[in-house]
Amino acid sequence: AEARSLNFIIESQGTVRPRTQTMLVAQVSGIVVSVSEDFVSGGFFRAGEVLIEIDPSDYRTALKSAEATLASRKAKFSEEKSRSEQALKDWRNLGRAGDPPDLVIRKPQLADALANVQAAEAQVEKAQRDLQRTKISVPYDGLLRERRVDIGQYVTPGTQLGVSFAVDTAEIRLPLAASDLAYLDLPPSIDRQIEDYPQVSLSAELGGETNTWDAHLIRTEGVLDESSRVLYAVASVVDPYGLLGKSSQEELRMGTFVRAAIDGRYVNNVVVLPRFVLRNDNTVLVANGERELEVRDVTVARAEARQVFITDGVSDGELVVTTTLDAPIPGTR
Repeated sequence: AEARSLNFIIESQGTVRPRTQTMLVAQVSGIVVSVSEDFVSGGFFRAGEVLIEIDPSDYRTALKSAEATLASRKAKFSEEKSRSEQALKDWRNLGRAGDPPDLVIRKPQLADALANVQAAEAQVEKAQRDLQRTKISVPYDGLLRERRVDIGQYVTPGTQLGVSFAVDTAEIRLPLAASDLAYLDLPPSIDRQIEDYPQVSLSAELGGETNTWDAHLIRTEGVLDESSRVLYAVASVVDPYGLLGKSSQEELRMGTFVRAAIDGRYVNNVVVLPRFVLRNDNTVLVANGERELEVRDVTVARAEARQVFITDGVSDGELVVTTTLDAPIPGTR
């Protein structure tokens, strides 16, 4: 037996998913007149890059019409304002006492003209937004997962154009059983300090080779799954495709099934033995200093499928019997 200090390793598995995924939808109607070369399945694009352009001619015309209406109503407002000011001067020149009535100084007409200006300004803003919406883009660097339209196609508001996802980070949901949680130092679910969460090592077999990636737990979902009674923790991988220059790791594609090894609690002076050495009554067969058989009660810190971690009952340097004995008799040479 060899005593050592180590971190428990908690194993889990999950599928790589994008942190942000977007269904691209048209907000205006028209014919698709331009499609970016990057608007293909697997195409990489930058934040703000125009991926699709819908025919903007009708919306440019609508904007000009709205701007003309705004100019006309501003002129009408200026005219009403001048009439109101002149009416107030006339009232005072006539030597009338007190404040003039609203109708005399044309306050209702002035308010109506101002309301018309504000309505025209709103129409201009709407026309500008509609014109901007003829160009489809997303606010992140990403990849296109699925393309659903092509040039020349007529689209209406709500038409699905494609599916894209961000490539800044990928996430993996890792199920943790209640028996695993006892060996993990997880902060409260409301704690958003990423440095308080443990490190994770991911692995997957690709092309006959085992690739590994460094990841980090960033949160737990805080709710036990009602059917499986597990808690999901979420691990994050920065720049999984290596397109942003933030990672030197191998490419980690979305949809990859990975196995995860999570750093658990740190323990001192623990003896690691093969799992089959531990008997059903939590005893281990030991050959003492006289080479006589002892049935030793042990304290098990954690039992896994292939190995068992013992904190008491077996000391460093002792000889553990690994042969399975049907009826061990203490004192046997």
